[in-house]
Amino acid sequence: MGVDYYKVLQVDRNAKDDDLKKTYRKLAMKWHPDKNPNNKKEAEAKFKTISEAYDVLSDPKKRAIYDQYGEDGLKGQAPPPGPGAFSGKSDGGSATFRFNPRNADEIFSEFFGHSSPFGGMRDMRGSRSSSSFSRSIFSEDPFSQFRSGGGGGGEGFSASASMPCRKAATIERPLPCTLEDLYKGTTKKMKISRDVADHTGRTTTMEEILTIDIKAGWKKGTKITFPEKGNEGRGVIPSDLVFIVDEKPHPVLKRDGNDLVMTQKISLCEALTGYIVQVSTLDGRSLTIPINSVISPNYEEVVKGEGMPMPKEPTKKGNLRVKFTIKFPSRLTSDQKTGIKRLLTCS
Repeated sequence: MGVDYYKVLQVDRNAKDDDLKKTYRKLAMKWHPDKNPNNKKEAEAKFKTISEAYDVLSDPKKRAIYDQYGEDGLKGQAPPPGPGAFSGKSDGGSATFRFNPRNADEIFSEFFGHSSPFGGMRDMRGSRSSSSFSRSIFSEDPFSQFRSGGGGGGEGFSASASMPCRKAATIERPLPCTLEDLYKGTTKKMKISRDVADHTGRTTTMEEILTIDIKAGWKKGTKITFPEKGNEGRGVIPSDLVFIVDEKPHPVLKRDGNDLVMTQKISLCEALTGYIVQVSTLDGRSLTIPINSVISPNYEEVVKGEGMPMPKEPTKKGNLRVKFTIKFPSRLTSDQKTGIKRLLTCS
């Protein structure tokens, strides 16, 4: 009869599908080559035999042939019990079976829903396959990540043969905005490319235009989330794509919360005799702000309602604050000093 697949999977001949899944799950995890780096050759052989046994016994047609004719029947060395999925023609015209054992890693991948829960792994043909999972360290209970519930021990697995999907890490991208964009609000179009999977699991790259409505008053750091717009792949829920508002520098104005701040350079004469501030607003208006009082180094002119819109109440705005940098003369003549003293009635 050759290899006893029932003994390999440690089940009796009446084992049900759930029994086969449970024992294959336990043995495949135990003998996976990536878990046995110091005994890899023996582990690969056992892992291959375990996978072959599960492949045969979990398939009703293969199992029926194996139960009646053993391993030889699968290899076409005994007549089949009836029409089968592997039938062909021998030289004598009688029906034969051509059993080509499937690759062990392929079976493992289909069972767990991914190529490996251990990171990249070497398949039985010697090739190295990639995995989006990072390599994990085996714990006391190597099966805990596949459980559907919170029970203990190997009996806690669900009957489902697929591994729960994980969600890929969030992708964050900056969204540069001018101060004018954030003052008035605007709409931006962003083109993205991403992998999309069809029902067979095959992926194709597609381009998509995302529309982002920038609201008046939004601040730097505001996040706009597009759920599951990352790459699609088997066993992975696509990541969320998040755009983060970034504020471009303005040549004149700076933002301070809901206020706008500007700094004017003026001479000492202007500081003492009066000055007119000219401002171009972010929505294209021109403001004229006369200042008749003496402008000291710490003086600040506040214009109510000419700041940024408030995000929660866009009809309300912060203030425009005008600060001053006063340029003092580097030196004065004796006559200038005398004149200043006379004008300022200094003693």
